[in-house]
Amino acid sequence: MPRTPLTLTPHGPALAPRYRDAPPPRRRSNPYARLFALPGTKAFTAGNLVARLPSGMFGVAAVIMISDRYDSYALAGAVNATGVAAMALVAPWTARLVDRYGQARVAVPATVLSVLGTLALLLCVRAAAPAWTLFICAATTATAPNTGGMSRARWAHLYRDDAAARHTANAFEQAVDELCFMLGPVLAAFLCSALFPQAGSLIAAALFLGGVLLFAAQRATEPPPAPRTSAGSPLRAPGMAPLLGVFLATGAVFGSMEVVTLAYVDGPVAGPVLALQAAGSCAAGLVYGRVRRAAGLGACLTAMALLMSLPLLAATTGSLLALAGGLLLAGMATAPTMVTGMSLVQRLTPPSQLNEGMTLAVTALLGGIAAGSAVGGWAAEHAPTAAYGYLAPPLAAALALTLSMTKARRS
Repeated sequence: MPRTPLTLTPHGPALAPRYRDAPPPRRRSNPYARLFALPGTKAFTAGNLVARLPSGMFGVAAVIMISDRYDSYALAGAVNATGVAAMALVAPWTARLVDRYGQARVAVPATVLSVLGTLALLLCVRAAAPAWTLFICAATTATAPNTGGMSRARWAHLYRDDAAARHTANAFEQAVDELCFMLGPVLAAFLCSALFPQAGSLIAAALFLGGVLLFAAQRATEPPPAPRTSAGSPLRAPGMAPLLGVFLATGAVFGSMEVVTLAYVDGPVAGPVLALQAAGSCAAGLVYGRVRRAAGLGACLTAMALLMSLPLLAATTGSLLALAGGLLLAGMATAPTMVTGMSLVQRLTPPSQLNEGMTLAVTALLGGIAAGSAVGGWAAEHAPTAAYGYLAPPLAAALALTLSMTKARRS
């Protein structure tokens, strides 16, 4: 064991000068603790978490509410799809207004309009109004702001000169997304069954409005409004359009996996089994946020394409336990891919259009989820066996990887 050098002094032995003045050994600090060290970060995160939880509740609550009253899952699905499609069209314009006039000035009235649409839908369903009124009400909810995008924009503003902190923040936000989409459907289903069919939609609307009000009240961390520029849409930024294509294909992975799993398991245990994919992604996101050097998008998509084949292999065994494990492992590629993709969006988008750029990415993701749901439903119904429906997710992941390689060659 090495000895620490000493030197003799009139008062006895002491550390040699170069050891006496040496700084104490540095400990690696927790990146998440560093992330929340800035004043106001915990407050806006808490408000945003409350506002974001309903994103995993609205769809399930609406389907349960409408199908219970009209005895038609087809109508419930069509009304829900109308709301998603309307939001995909309106969300980039809402995000552009957020960038131009500020989060608080735009997000609060936009949320109020969206909540009023939800309440109108609830009342129409309760009164058994004609079906066409449900579609109109669903379309009016499209003004809902992208709460996740606004939170990421705050982190990007606060840590604009610290790439490592931005990476950790993006990983944390992705873990929050997965947590909301893991807990939201369960909470909505519980409220609708334990209280009354409209309870899920009503409480989700109250949480959404209350959370946005809490989030918007934290003005100290809000990015300053950006004046109107001649830069045009972030779509014109070099590399943005191909990257949105990658998000579109990645969304198809999620949409097809959800529908195929629901069709394969076909029972009350389907929800918890499917939630394991989100749990794996949430855990991987938190771990990925502690990594100092982020992986490239191509590497993340390669891992996703490989891991998404595990549910297919597990399903061929016929074991539900094996499928649950396969979904858990497959989900671990989701968060790193999304974190890396969102980081690229932030780099490609001008700071004055950050909310709009990230909302475009979310819109592409939603479009992919819708397309993947349709493909997954077709595969689950027409494949020789239900297990072969699991071919759709790895094929969509391979498409995303191919698109990312095409983007890299053009760059």
